Formats: sequence, C-alpha cells, structure tokens
Amino acid sequence: MLGPQVWSSVRQGLSRSLSRNVGGWASGEGKKVDIAGIYPPVTTPFTATAEVDYGKTGGESRLWLTFCVLLRAGAVGGVCALANVLGAQVCQLERLCCTGQWEDAQKLQHRLIEPNAARIIAVFKPKNEEPYGHLNPKWTKWLQKLCCPCCFGRDCLVLNQGYLSEAGASLVDQKLELNIVPRTKVVYLASETFNYSAIDRVKSRGKRLALEKVPKVGQRFNRIGLPPKVGSFQLFVEGYKDADYWLRRFEAEPLPENTNRQLLLQFERLVVLDYIIRNTDRGNDNWLIKYDCPMDSSSSRDTDWVVVKEPVIKVAAIDNGLAFPLKHPDSWRAYPFYWAWLPQAKVPFSQEIKDLILPKISDPNFVKDLEEDLYELFKKDPGFDRGQFHKQIAVMRGQILNLTQALKDNKSPLHLVQMPPVIVETARSHQRSSSESYTQSFQSRKPFFSWW
Repeated sequence: MLGPQVWSSVRQGLSRSLSRNVGGWASGEGKKVDIAGIYPPVTTPFTATAEVDYGKTGGESRLWLTFCVLLRAGAVGGVCALANVLGAQVCQLERLCCTGQWEDAQKLQHRLIEPNAARIIAVFKPKNEEPYGHLNPKWTKWLQKLCCPCCFGRDCLVLNQGYLSEAGASLVDQKLELNIVPRTKVVYLASETFNYSAIDRVKSRGKRLALEKVPKVGQRFNRIGLPPKVGSFQLFVEGYKDADYWLRRFEAEPLPENTNRQLLLQFERLVVLDYIIRNTDRGNDNWLIKYDCPMDSSSSRDTDWVVVKEPVIKVAAIDNGLAFPLKHPDSWRAYPFYWAWLPQAKVPFSQEIKDLILPKISDPNFVKDLEEDLYELFKKDPGFDRGQFHKQIAVMRGQILNLTQALKDNKSPLHLVQMPPVIVETARSHQRSSSESYTQSFQSRKPFFSWW
C-alpha cells in the first residue's frame, strides 16, 4: 500500500499535468468526483471539469464513468484493489501515475475510454444500504422492519453482510475455476447520489464552505466531502439477459445439440457454486445467460452466402448477497434453488464438471485454504464474529461433503438438492493435535414451507 504522502503527490501531479487536456472531454451534467473524499484513495486523471455520473437504483449504485477510475482498497490479492477486475491496463495506468509519467498516463487513458463516452463498468452495493442496513433507501423495507420485525430478514443469515457474501462468492468462483461470477471486490466509495444521513451531508457542506472561506482551517480536515461507504464492487457484464428470458425462448426454439451441451456445462457450474455457498436467493431471474450466434461477415462480401459460426452460450451468476448462512433454513421458508425445477437439473453431472471440481473439493488442504481465504475476507467487517463465521464454514463443509458424494455417485443436481442437509463442525478436543477432527451432524428440523 502506498503511503499518504505518495498519494498526495499523485493527486497534485494529476491536477498539474492533466488539467491542460482533460477539460474539453467532459460533457453533460454529472456529479463531480471529490478525490479527497474517497478512501482508500483513488488514482484518477480527474480535474474540476472531469465529471462522473452515478446512476442509482434502490440499494445499488451503478457507476457511470466518463473517465477511467482506478481504485485502491483493502481487498484480497492484486497490486491494485481491482486489478483482477479492471484489467492490467488500468493497473499500468496507476503505475504511470505513481511514477510521475503523466504524458504516458494520459495517452493510456485516452485509449482506455473513448472521449465523451459513458458506460457502466460495475455495480456497487454499499453495506449500510442493504435491506438490513440503517440507510436502506427502500421505504417498503423500512416499513416492514418497523411494523413486522418478527418476519423481517432471514434468521439463517448474518445480518448486514451481503457485500461480503458477494465478494465471497467471487472468491469461491475463482478458487474452483468456475468463471461464472463477475469479479467482485470490497471497496470504499463516496458519492453525492448515495444515501447519507442529514448530519453527514451538513458536515460535508460545512467542511467545503470552511475550505473556501478559510483555507487555513479547511486544510486541517482529514477529509473534505462525504464519508466513504464500504461495499461490494462487481464488474458489470454486457450482453447478458435474465435466464428466464432465454429459457422460455429455448423451450420454443430448441438449441442445437452442441450449444445445448454448452448450456448444460455452464448450468452445472452454477449448481456447484450455489450449492457450496448455499445461496438462499437463487431464482431464474437473477442469473444471466449470454447467447451469441456470430456470423462470418467477411465471407459474404463477394457472395450472397453467409457462414454461420458455432453459437456461444455463457452463464453469469449475479446477486450472491444472500449466501453463506450460519445454519440451514429451518424456520418459515426453505429458500430452495429454483433451478432445481429446470429440465437441465434432471441430467446427471457430466464428466467435465467432475474432473474440474472433484480433485479440488476432495483435497482437505484445498478446502482448508478456501476457509482461510474466506476468513481473511470476512474478518474485515467491523461486526465480524468468529463464532458466527465458524457456523458459516460448518454449513459450507457440509455442502461440500454432499456435493462430493453426489459427483462420485453420478447423481443429478435434482438429486443433490434432495440430499439431507449436513453440518460439519470442528471437533472440540482437550488434547492438542497436529490435525483437526470434525463431527458430522444432520439437520432434523425442517422449515414450515418446504417448497417456498
């Protein structure tokens, strides 16, 4: 991590070297980015005329970027916080800025983002704007929490931990090499369009006013602007539609055999991910399918014939914020996997998914490394509780145990979800041992509505 002095010099250098040419790029009316108001610091070629629009829907904030933003945060892995999300070129931009190569940085910036072109690059979900958060902007959730607290939330989940669940699902996806979850990291962002309390907004305006009227006093503040919000930052995927849309279309227009095989293999990866993290909110409207049927236009220049290439189909698993429960659902609702009712769920697991997953989840060292990585991620939360985390891991171990057995027995996803829920806890022993022992137990209590 770079120190405050280095980041200060970066900000000053950006304002000096890039203000000459960036001014003509901004267009439209947007929210100005306050570099000093974002923590951890943002390395970005912004000036007073460089603007960013933040379009916001409910508890989610979609980032509309006119320029290239590079974030540094306390996420696990990578030189940059979002190195694996935004790509090597953006990390190269950061290095150029940190070393003072402003002209090269500006040229790279121009290549990354076209002038006057705004696009969605990610979805940011702040922690305190989640359904359990005290700043959730949805008044229906507030009314439900106020009038009917006994029916609010899911007692099997750790409250207000959705952003960690999103990042944890991405971590599991990367460890298992499933590659269906858009890269997700935990970052800090500040924006006028976020839902802040009246006190925070008044304090922010007061600091800005003090900086303008009495600069000597204003410069003493540690931060000018709104306080940063911690949340999950998930890369936005383009060209995808709700799975429900494509599944209905595939019923009317059956896919070719090879393409249907691709869909089945991608579907199996979704099943593996959801089952291991025990996603309690997986319907057919919150996982995505991308179906491309490319055509070779070069062959049609001289003739009227068009060569149709093999269709490509991919799956993206989004909305993983209600996963990693500390117990299996046993109250009112069962929170089932709605993909279990699809025809694809009746097909036994393929050899491809077995070869990909079984060697990993059958290895105790791999599972232990996964647990440690999740611990390093989850412990960053201010309300982290070690006891609750161990319960979450116990549920995940049980899910991995069931999945391992289902793959070995050549079962289908439908048979997998019908297996009894298992909890694998670390056995308590008064004697010291070099290896851990585990106790396995089955959950006997069932939810009132087993189908909902």
